[in-house]
Amino acid sequence: MLSAGEVRGWWQFGYQLWQREAVSGSLRALLALACVMGGGWWTGQMSAVLPALLGVIASALAETDDSWRGRLRVQVITLVCFAVMALAVQASLGHPLLLGVLLAVAAIVLTLLGALGERYRTMAFATLVLAIYASLSSQPHAIQAVSLLWLGAAWYGLISVLWAAALPTPPVRQHLANLYESLGEYLRLKSGLLEPVRGADLEGRRVALALQNGRVVEALNRCKEALFSRTGLGPPPAWLLEAMQAYLVAQDVHERTSSSHEHYEVLAQHFFHSDVLYRCQRLLALLGRDCRSVARRIRRQSPWKRHGTTAHAIEDLQAALRHIELHVDTPDEGRTRGLAALHGLAANLGALDRALSSALQPPDPPADTSLLDRDPRSLAEAWQRLKAQMNWRAPLLRHALRLAVALTVGYGVMLSTGDSHGFWILLTIVFVCQPQYGATLTRLAQRVGGTVLGLVVGWALLRLFPDLLLQAGFTVAAGVLFFATRHTRYTLATAAITSLVLLSFNQAGDGFGLILPRLLDTVAGSVIAGLAVWLVLPSWQVHQLHRLAAQAAGSQANYLREIIAQYQTGKRDHLPYRLARRNAHNADAALSRALAAMQLEPEHARRLAPQGMRFLVLSHTLLNYLSALGAHRNQRLTLPEEGAAARGVNALLSTLDAVAAALEAQPPRVVEETALAPGLVETLTQPGPEGLRLVQAQLALCLRLLPALQAQAVALVAPQEAVLGEVGATGLPKTRKEPA
Repeated sequence: MLSAGEVRGWWQFGYQLWQREAVSGSLRALLALACVMGGGWWTGQMSAVLPALLGVIASALAETDDSWRGRLRVQVITLVCFAVMALAVQASLGHPLLLGVLLAVAAIVLTLLGALGERYRTMAFATLVLAIYASLSSQPHAIQAVSLLWLGAAWYGLISVLWAAALPTPPVRQHLANLYESLGEYLRLKSGLLEPVRGADLEGRRVALALQNGRVVEALNRCKEALFSRTGLGPPPAWLLEAMQAYLVAQDVHERTSSSHEHYEVLAQHFFHSDVLYRCQRLLALLGRDCRSVARRIRRQSPWKRHGTTAHAIEDLQAALRHIELHVDTPDEGRTRGLAALHGLAANLGALDRALSSALQPPDPPADTSLLDRDPRSLAEAWQRLKAQMNWRAPLLRHALRLAVALTVGYGVMLSTGDSHGFWILLTIVFVCQPQYGATLTRLAQRVGGTVLGLVVGWALLRLFPDLLLQAGFTVAAGVLFFATRHTRYTLATAAITSLVLLSFNQAGDGFGLILPRLLDTVAGSVIAGLAVWLVLPSWQVHQLHRLAAQAAGSQANYLREIIAQYQTGKRDHLPYRLARRNAHNADAALSRALAAMQLEPEHARRLAPQGMRFLVLSHTLLNYLSALGAHRNQRLTLPEEGAAARGVNALLSTLDAVAAALEAQPPRVVEETALAPGLVETLTQPGPEGLRLVQAQLALCLRLLPALQAQAVALVAPQEAVLGEVGATGLPKTRKEPA
């Protein structure tokens, strides 16, 4: 007999599994696939099972993270698109030329619909997949196959809508828990930069921290979309208000964590023999542990019990700072500057701790919880988004044309070889061909490897378990495995769907005869997709690097404007400020992703990778300094128009705007270097009014980066004309290193 504690433990484990979207998605798939397979056995129409199963899969591919109202709306639109596309394909099956043109046009139109937003991109991709399913599972003028495809899609859509209505909270809680886990890891990695030891691999720690920052930004965006999709008619329920509060606190925590108050070298040099940096490191690690504790509480819906060690660590840090102040015999400028930065860091960490304490409580007073709808709100706005993609430089248009060419070539190969299952070539092309070269190669290897694994497993199951009823059970299990792993382990997902196809075909025919065609068609489709992304309008990242750098500079200028406005009017986490902050971090993450993708491209397409990496380091460092300004905006200040702070802000804004305008121009032009006013940085570093000291110190750090940032902007446009001066390989001045 299990004890009460063991029963409680198993119950909590099962509840946590239930809360995970991968598990709930697998359960929806299990219900849909089991009903389809059971219906086929009950009626004795096993030949009708495959089209219905493919309809279920296509509908699941179109599923979005919405409330039940939003999911119902999406499902209705998706089913209409499915019906139109399936009927169009069915009508053209007897006319090869017409079908080829239809697939090419559909690839272009449906891919361009992705410009309207993630929801439309998902529906468009699923519609294109269903068009190929309609070709794969039917014969000319066989309307029955189209009907079964549509019914399978409608069946899964019904399950999805009812599931969302009955269980609205698990997806939101899952997104919030993932967000706080990402923040916890971000804080842990950040703490590693404050370890004052010789020979530490700071470069590796910086890279790990930058990658984790991108994951946090992605988690914030997913959480925001999940929350926004569930706001609508009437007052929001209590659970949604609590989730919104936790999301807003996470934004604040991210801003404070990404803040930098001084270069690491300055702190390590002047406080190497003190334990104050170790105390800062320990406090950051404890706050990261608290974030992960919040994540566990969100998943388990249990009371949050904080550890008292975090509060003690804050007190110990403050005591260490007081001890340093009392035992300084001959303070120099560097030590005074570092001590001021440590005070700012300590104040920021204390505020971070207070923010975490309010993460799971209702806001008091109620905060501005409005969110920006990034989907088009009118036909005119939708048309403007589509129109913006109608140029040869747009990566989305190039991908649409590339996909159309690849499908046309694949269709030609299918017709020339007379392969009755040749539509698998087209299906492989649709899944493998990605907008980026490196992503396509990765998906290509995963697709081929997964197909081989799935064929081996499918062959073994057919040999070892010849009973058709048992094979039907394996078919359902393979479908569930596909849905559970398609977002995280694509190789395993491909193996599962390959086994599903073999087992399904064996229900009404001979599955062994499909092994070789499936393998050859997958290889052929993968090769075509790989050649297309290399030869047909390749979207090398170097062609958009200057545009992404311009967006990073421009968004940081807007972020600075909102920060300064907050200092003058008082702290308010309203939508304009949160939007400016999120746009700055999104632009930084987009530039980072582009440079990461560039590393997988051919050598000739990586010619600006060093310049881009230096620009990213400088831009990200500048964003850290601005985040520190934003983190301390809880005081109202008046910046005199002729004062050093106001002049520093104007210099920053004018330089960032100039860099953004030059890089955004078509064609991009060389940035004209703007000289700072003589003595401005020195004036900012001088002791000033109590309230302005931190603002001036952060502005001075930002201004010191401007010459190197301008030089790297020039290098992105005209590398041979760039004069880097005293800029190291990391993009930072050689006399300074990573900010803390």
